[in-house]
Amino acid sequence: MNPTRKRRLWLLLALVVAAAIATTLVALALQRNVAYLYTPSEVLRGEAGAHARFRLGGMVAADSFRRAPGSMEAHFVVDDGDARLPVVYTGILPDLFREKQAVIATGRMRGDTFVAEQVLAKHDETYMPKEVADKMGAAHRKHDVPASADAPVDMR
Repeated sequence: MNPTRKRRLWLLLALVVAAAIATTLVALALQRNVAYLYTPSEVLRGEAGAHARFRLGGMVAADSFRRAPGSMEAHFVVDDGDARLPVVYTGILPDLFREKQAVIATGRMRGDTFVAEQVLAKHDETYMPKEVADKMGAAHRKHDVPASADAPVDMR
C-alpha cells in the first residue's frame, strides 16, 4: 500500500471514530435531559421509577396550597382525578400558578413526596396540556369499564 493511500485510510478511520464519539456524546446528553410525563396515579403505581427525574402533570388540588410565612418553600397537592400526590417546591412560583389549574412540575420523588425543581402553569383555568389531558382521560377510561365486563354473559 502506497503512503498516500495509507494516509487517506488513517484519515477516514479517524473521521469514523470521531463521528462515533460525537454521536455517543449527543445521545448520552439527550438521554440525561429527557424527562417523561406521569400523572399522580402512574407515579403511585411505580411506573416513574424510584430515583428517576420526570415531569408530574395534573391539577393543583383545591385548598392544598400552603406556604409558611417568610419561606420560599411551597407545598401543594397534584390531583389527576384518581390519585393525589403531595409536591414540595422551593422557589418563586409562576405568577399564573393557582389551585384548580393544570400544572406540570419537573423533579424527583423523595419518599412519598414529589420534590419539584421547576413548576409550569398556564394562563387559563380551562387549559390543560394535551399530554396531561390524554393521560388523565386514559386513566378515567380504565376505571369506567364495568366490573362485570369480563364476566361471561348468560344468553338464555
